[in-house]
Amino acid sequence: MMEQIRFKISIIIPCRNEEKYIGKCLETILSQDYPKERIEVLVVDGMSEDKTREIMRSYSEKYPFIKLLENPRKFTNFAFNIGIKEAKGEVIMLMGAHAGYEKDYVSKCALHLIESGADNVGGSIKTLPAKDTLEARAVAYSLSSPFGAASDFRVGSKKPKEVDTVFGGCFKKEVFDRVGIFNENLLRSQDMEFNLRLKKAGGKILLVPEIISYYYPSSNLKDFLKHNFNDGVWVTYPLKFKIKIFSWRHLIPLFFVSGLLGLFALSFFFLTAKILFNLFFGSYLLLNLFFSLKIAVKKGFKYLFVLPVAFVVRHIGYGFGSIFGLIKVLLSKKAS
Repeated sequence: MMEQIRFKISIIIPCRNEEKYIGKCLETILSQDYPKERIEVLVVDGMSEDKTREIMRSYSEKYPFIKLLENPRKFTNFAFNIGIKEAKGEVIMLMGAHAGYEKDYVSKCALHLIESGADNVGGSIKTLPAKDTLEARAVAYSLSSPFGAASDFRVGSKKPKEVDTVFGGCFKKEVFDRVGIFNENLLRSQDMEFNLRLKKAGGKILLVPEIISYYYPSSNLKDFLKHNFNDGVWVTYPLKFKIKIFSWRHLIPLFFVSGLLGLFALSFFFLTAKILFNLFFGSYLLLNLFFSLKIAVKKGFKYLFVLPVAFVVRHIGYGFGSIFGLIKVLLSKKAS
């Protein structure tokens, strides 16, 4: 079957200030078993201020199929659209600079795209620590746990299945002619919104667990908190543009944090609220410790000192971000 797949594939990689990762990312693309004469790599740079562009130029000079494009508006949604418009391939793959890929990633995506008849094919992410520190490893382990992430592509699947979104994605180019390009109002969550549009148009999104990529998250809890807060904002803020991208799993942190805040405030006035707050928060702590212990048994009991904090940062950051996003929506409506 692989001999029959002769697509020209355009790989689009948005990046900005990725000097630590862009080289590693490109090396994993260079190691792909898909014929290089049928690949073009479009790295769309958001005006990086570090050595990203210098590194990119060295690769593009050595490998003519790697091209550097400029994204003066900096954000990922614009980068995707710049790449799509420039792409010459019949198939478009979206990849992240903060990631690496198994050598058969491209070929397996192309194979399953044809065999399944899907409109978008993606695989599983294996989350790896960005640094060799206890903190960085705890962040990575928290994102690999069903308690820290509910997405199928993060926690894994035993067999191919239809899903609502995947990491990156492999598309036939005609999908963008049919459904449109990425929404330029959304500085984050643009992939979720696009896949939702694709599903509404009757498209099929397939997760194939044997397609493997590796993702490097924040290396410390401070950056992890900031990242989750911003992710939470862009779950609810798209409502400003009359776009609902979330499913129930995206709102769990919002309900959790809102419930805690509400019960805590009422606990000053009502004994029942105080009891409920203690039960609610106590149940969360028990769940947190259960999943932390489950990981610590496999990885080392030293993680019991930091994994519970990583989970709290994940949930609280995301939840407060979602609340802040809703507040921004309400304020924008009042202003208009």
